[in-house]
Amino acid sequence: MLSARALDGLPEVAAGDDLGELIAARVELTAGDVVVVAHKVVSKAEGRVRRLADVVAGERAIALGAACGKDPRHVQVILDETRELLRSERGVLICVTRHGFVCANAGVDTSNTAAGSDTLILLPAEPDASARALRARLRELTGVAPAVVITDSFGRAWRHGQVDVAIGVAGMVALDDWRGRTDSVGLELRATWIALADQLSSAADLARGKDSRQPVVLVRGLGHHVTEADGPGAAALLRPAAEDLFR
Repeated sequence: MLSARALDGLPEVAAGDDLGELIAARVELTAGDVVVVAHKVVSKAEGRVRRLADVVAGERAIALGAACGKDPRHVQVILDETRELLRSERGVLICVTRHGFVCANAGVDTSNTAAGSDTLILLPAEPDASARALRARLRELTGVAPAVVITDSFGRAWRHGQVDVAIGVAGMVALDDWRGRTDSVGLELRATWIALADQLSSAADLARGKDSRQPVVLVRGLGHHVTEADGPGAAALLRPAAEDLFR
């Protein structure tokens, strides 16, 4: 049985807070657990926050802001987090982030910011490293090393709506590779490569709700996918540009 339970009682997180300590104080971890964390609390704890008052927009940001109807300072922060701007249309900038994620506005967001709409939350600088550090801290505090998944909401090409996906992973198999196995009637599977960490991220999001202020979800029942080693992380989920048929 798979269960997902959002943790209650986490305070508003600020730069320098010990996220591992906050989580460990609210749940008794057991072997095989997975701790799924919305990236915003990770970013806040790591100080990945910028105030618009501290941003000076450049010429490109000013031009894009006028075209998209966005504050040019907000656009400047997006550009600062962008490796490549793929498209700008209908008020959205589709970007390749410095991590290699393809997403709207380079993951820069104003939602769930206690400081107000003049404060922007960025993605963690190195989400896989953040997941590994949080896992190590939980191991230090509890003696148990759960898998850790850090998530964000992404849109999807050709479909409306957003789903949570994994942007940082430690201690679990992010991709469950069934290629080369056989299906129930004996046919060889050639393309079945299950994005397990993304599926888990979306399931956890259902458990907490977007407006619940419950950024941490404890998932149980996937212990067979939890590993002793941290593993390659969410980086394994990124398709190399050479394999991208749509860019």
